[in-house]
Amino acid sequence: MAEADQPSTARMIDFWLGGEHHFPVDVAAARAFETAYGPCAAIFRSLRDFLGRVVRSIADAGADGFLVFGAGVPAQGNVHEVASEATVLYTDVDPVTIRLGQRLLAASDRAGYGFGDATDLGTIDPAQLHRFVPGWGRRPVGVVFLGLAAFLDDATLARTLDELYEATAPGSFLAIDFDSEELTGYPEALAMMGPAFRMRPPAAFAPLLGRWQPTADGIVPVAEWRVAGRPAAVPDAFYGALATKPAS
Repeated sequence: MAEADQPSTARMIDFWLGGEHHFPVDVAAARAFETAYGPCAAIFRSLRDFLGRVVRSIADAGADGFLVFGAGVPAQGNVHEVASEATVLYTDVDPVTIRLGQRLLAASDRAGYGFGDATDLGTIDPAQLHRFVPGWGRRPVGVVFLGLAAFLDDATLARTLDELYEATAPGSFLAIDFDSEELTGYPEALAMMGPAFRMRPPAAFAPLLGRWQPTADGIVPVAEWRVAGRPAAVPDAFYGALATKPAS
């Protein structure tokens, strides 16, 4: 596969997680960001650990199909590796990452990878959706929506989450995270995120969920969400939650 000529956040995260599925351009971008911010590996390991805990919680509640938006590289403890009995459809909008994901999952009969814009469910291939998330719209599923809220304005995010609420069956779950204002202390790093990047104060998170109802855990720093023992000592850069569409 040809190397990318532009860095990808997904592949930068793979680098920070110690993975093997990134390119020199991603490593260069990751190191440039760390020059402006500081080490990132522990923060993204904490976020990946949150993904693992929330996915296990969804699977333990009985959901056996997952739709993942902004999926990035399907490795290093991603959804199908955590929920080993479930089926998973990973989606992204970056064509290089999609091709990489398809190559990594080529031998899997439980996980697939395709194009999907979270803000437009119609962009997902219906055949892929119903193959890897059987019962979509008819029985509970898990929707993973991590790393996306910061790139959507309030109105778009609220509309997107409401459309997902309408599309999923009662009893479904939403795993979501939000970027806090922690990065404001690092103006050079913040400038690298681009003008579309949105940080929010914790008080703003819950209203954006609309009809999705957070579990009793609330919306908390990801390192604190259902953690066993002491939380990892990382900045509160990400807040996370598991929310539900109540069963009727």
